Amino acid sequence: MTTSQLSPPRTRDRFLDIVRALAILGVVVQHWAMPVLDYSGGAITTGNALTAPGWWAITWLSQVMPLVFFAGGAANLISLRRASSTRDWLAARLRRLLLPVLPLFAVWLVVPTVLHDLGVPEQPVAIAGAIAAQLLWFLAVYLLTILATPLLAAAHRRFGLAVPFALAAAAALVDVARFDGVPLVGYANAVFVWLAVHQLGFHYAEGRLGTLSPRAALGMSAAGFGVTALFVGFGPYAASMIGMPGAPVSNMSPPTACLVSLAVGQVGLVLAAKKALNRLAERPAVSGVLGWVGPRFMSIYLWHMPALVVVSGVLVLALGYATPVPGSLLWLAALPAWLTLTGLVLAGLLRVFGRFEATPRPATVTAPFWQLVTAGLLGSAGLLGLAAKGFANGPELWVALVVGAFLLSGKAVTREPVAA
Repeated sequence: MTTSQLSPPRTRDRFLDIVRALAILGVVVQHWAMPVLDYSGGAITTGNALTAPGWWAITWLSQVMPLVFFAGGAANLISLRRASSTRDWLAARLRRLLLPVLPLFAVWLVVPTVLHDLGVPEQPVAIAGAIAAQLLWFLAVYLLTILATPLLAAAHRRFGLAVPFALAAAAALVDVARFDGVPLVGYANAVFVWLAVHQLGFHYAEGRLGTLSPRAALGMSAAGFGVTALFVGFGPYAASMIGMPGAPVSNMSPPTACLVSLAVGQVGLVLAAKKALNRLAERPAVSGVLGWVGPRFMSIYLWHMPALVVVSGVLVLALGYATPVPGSLLWLAALPAWLTLTGLVLAGLLRVFGRFEATPRPATVTAPFWQLVTAGLLGSAGLLGLAAKGFANGPELWVALVVGAFLLSGKAVTREPVAA
C-alpha cells in the first residue's frame, strides 16, 4: 500500500482561510481607525476613537482575537494530525512563528537612533517604539498555545467538550480572585481564556461545531452574546471588549472570562454564515486574495502598526495633521484616505519583509523535544518583555531571548563528551 493511500487528502479548509483573513482585516482596520492624534510642543497626544458614546458596541464584533484563536486551534489540530511526528510539527510551527519577527527586530533596533538623529523628540519616539511592539503579546501567548497543543489534543480525544468548559471555569475563578483584591492573578487568564477559545477550534476540526446547522449556530451565537451581556450588565466587566484609556476595568489587559462568551457568540455567527463564506471564498478574486494573505498572515499582523507609525510620523509630526473629532463628518471623510495611505505603506513593507514568512527555511535537523519546549518558553518570554517595554526602552535582552529561541528551534544542541 502506498503512502498516498495511507494518508488523507491534504485539502485546505476554505472556511478557516476566510475567517482568518476577515479576522486580520478586522484587526488592521480597527487599529488604524482607532487613534486620535495631535502633536504640539514636542509631544504627541493619543486617544481612542472608540471612546465615543455608544461605540463600545462596535467592539463586540471588531474585537476579533477570539476568531483568530478559534481558527488557529482548528488549523493546529488538523496540521498536528497530519504531521509525521509531534516533534517535527512543533519545530515547524515554532520556526514559522519566530522567523517573521526577526526582520522586525532588525529594523526597530536602529529606528529609535535614526529618529533621534533626525531630531524627533524623545516622547514620540518612545510612543512609536511602544506601538510597534505592543501587539507582540499575541505571538507570545500563541507560542504557549503551540506548546500546549499536543497535550490539549490528547485531552480533547479523552474528555471532549469538558476541556473548554474546564478552561472557561478556570478563567471565571481567576476573575473572581482578580476582582476580589488580587489583581495580578488576572494575568493567568492570558492562558486560560485563549486556550479555551483555541480548544473551540478543535471542536470545529473534530466535533459537532463543524456540522452545526445555521439555526443551531445562530442559537449558539445568541447564547454567547447573551452571556456576555449578562457579564457586562451584572458583573464588574467593561462594556468595551478592548481596553479603553482611563477605564477602571479592561477586558483585554488582562483578558477576562467575558472574552470566552464573546468567542462563543462570534464563532456561532461565522458558523451560521459558513455556506455563504465558502461561496465567497470560491470566487476567483477572493480565492487569489486568500492565497496571498495566508502565507503572510503573521507578517501583516507584525507590520501593520509600523505602517501606522510611518503615516502618523509624516502626517501628524511633520505636517501638523490632527485627527478630527471621531464620528464627525470631517473624521468620516478623512478616514478612507487615512486607511488608504496606511495600506499603501503596509503593502510596501510586506513587499520587502513578507518573503521571510512566505518562504520559510525549514530546519535541516529537528531539535530534541526538550530543546523545542525551551525555545518556545524563551521566545514567549522575550516577546512579552518587548510588548511591555517597547523597542525604544532597552530591547536588547528581550530581542536576544527571541533570537536564541529561533536558533534553538532549528538546530539540535550537541553535548560534548566529558573527558575522563
